[in-house]
Amino acid sequence: MIGNGSNGRCLLDRPVLVLNRLWQAINVCTARRAIALVCTGHAQVVDEEDGAFSTYGFDDWCTVTRGDDGETVHSVTLRMRCPKIIVLGIFDRLPNKEVRYTRTNVFSRDKHTCQYCRQRFERRNLNIDHVLPRHRGGKTVWTNVVCSCLECNRMKGNRTPEEAGMLLMCEPKRPRWQPFLEVQFSKAYDQSWHHFLNFDSWKVEMGET
Repeated sequence: MIGNGSNGRCLLDRPVLVLNRLWQAINVCTARRAIALVCTGHAQVVDEEDGAFSTYGFDDWCTVTRGDDGETVHSVTLRMRCPKIIVLGIFDRLPNKEVRYTRTNVFSRDKHTCQYCRQRFERRNLNIDHVLPRHRGGKTVWTNVVCSCLECNRMKGNRTPEEAGMLLMCEPKRPRWQPFLEVQFSKAYDQSWHHFLNFDSWKVEMGET
């Protein structure tokens, strides 16, 4: 059994990014599940070194484990670094999931940036603005809401951006599901995932005209 001791159990519960065989991010699983997939040959570990990505099967990954940097899980007979990313050997589809509409997810889509003044704010200083005001038939849907600071929200009032003379930074879009949504506020999120999570695909820049 891999993961003796409380630290091993904690590492085995850590989230691991799962890629399909086309190297597209499709899910997040626990390190325990990731190791099982690698051990049975259904996946390989993805590791980055000096900007290059390499893949390793179970035996090779155990061989390249270097030292004990607090990231190592072990059993009586072997030890290995806890993987952060794995790639599946067969699965090549994308998950059919939709991002649930919530205030938190709107803030995440817009990167906590006011879509009018283009400044980034703490969540407590942000609001949800309806591009077409609700009292004029505007709906609370992804394509009609944006993140705005309190001051811009006050200035716009019950007007459209055009009527208020305020240019939207980006056209509001329904975001495509990304695995990071499941762990977006977790300290366990690893920066090595960023290469595979295309946050910019959520937004389309508006012209200055």
